[in-house]
Amino acid sequence: MNTPPSPPSSPLSSPLSSPLSSPLSSPPRTERTDESAVLIGALAPLTRPGWVAAGRHLLAGLELAVADVNGSGGIGGRPLELVVRDTAADPEKAVAAVDELAGLGVAALAGEYHSVVARTAATRADALGLPYLCSSAVLDALTEQPTERVARIAPAQSHGWRIYADFLRGAGHSRIAVAADPSVYWASGTHVLRERLAPHGGTVAALDMRTLTPTTLCDALVDSGATALLLLVGHPDPAVPIVRAVRHDPRLADILIGAPAGQPELAEWATLLGGDGAAIPFLRYLPERLGPLGARVEAALTERLAQAPSFVAFEGYDTITVLADVLRSHGVDRTAVAEAWPQVAVEGTRGEIRFSRPPGIDIRQWAWPPVQVVDRDPSAPERFRVLHTG
Repeated sequence: MNTPPSPPSSPLSSPLSSPLSSPLSSPPRTERTDESAVLIGALAPLTRPGWVAAGRHLLAGLELAVADVNGSGGIGGRPLELVVRDTAADPEKAVAAVDELAGLGVAALAGEYHSVVARTAATRADALGLPYLCSSAVLDALTEQPTERVARIAPAQSHGWRIYADFLRGAGHSRIAVAADPSVYWASGTHVLRERLAPHGGTVAALDMRTLTPTTLCDALVDSGATALLLLVGHPDPAVPIVRAVRHDPRLADILIGAPAGQPELAEWATLLGGDGAAIPFLRYLPERLGPLGARVEAALTERLAQAPSFVAFEGYDTITVLADVLRSHGVDRTAVAEAWPQVAVEGTRGEIRFSRPPGIDIRQWAWPPVQVVDRDPSAPERFRVLHTG
């Protein structure tokens, strides 16, 4: 779930108008407050054009886990403390933040949601010798070269999107259209879909949203004969206007709208689209049922966010859980932290977390978190239906 940002072009783009921008129970810390603390640098998109709702869910998970770690004794008796920096989905801001956090003496780096931003942050962290545990970004090539310093909680894009392609094929869709913005993330996703569907006779036609409006996109869909349209675009614009246009075009009444990157996961989607936002399948990284730890964390996150937590919040919590375990067992030296990834065996909110190097992935990867294809139930858009598991 790493949709690239889109520029704020309407009032709906403002985080001030979103119900998801209400304050968390504690504000993000930005400066060191305890000289004895073990510091973790945290990156998240907290202002536009980043997806603010996703950033706030990520930060909620990170903060809750820090509170739990400190409630159980911290790191060898020392408190764990987040030093938060807003990336605003800007790779240059991310690089500046990584440089600053490294200078402040953080033991490791955590977080980030947008894939292109995380890739820039990971590359810079690797160059500085700073271990980085990425929470939510899924782009396969997260660094420019193989490294032991970077690990990831979220599944790689190729893994999740292959599962999504299998769902499409199982549902009888072989002619797929993608409404795509220019981005290495969207291009990578389109490649995964084509590669997975082509051996079974499936086709994927790209419709360039730089040259189309929602209205002309509907015309192009009718001409294409596609039975499914995938939204490989930013949220809320142009994703929300596209959904409205397609839903209200009688020529496209039978077309499936999909959003593999997960735009419908957060409550903002249902707020903006209502019933039009239901029955749009997307990738979600949660098990069918949470275990005791996951259920406890879910309840605490619901209270903290004043709404049901997305899987992004669980990714944030699991990130700190892993880092705390590593810091307790291997110390706060950066080299020791990076060398510890292969020894990790930690119970997270969604299962046991271990890191390996799957084929084609040049970082340490949890292979794999649970993956579902779900949608919002048309009869109750606040409820999710599991359509496929991978």
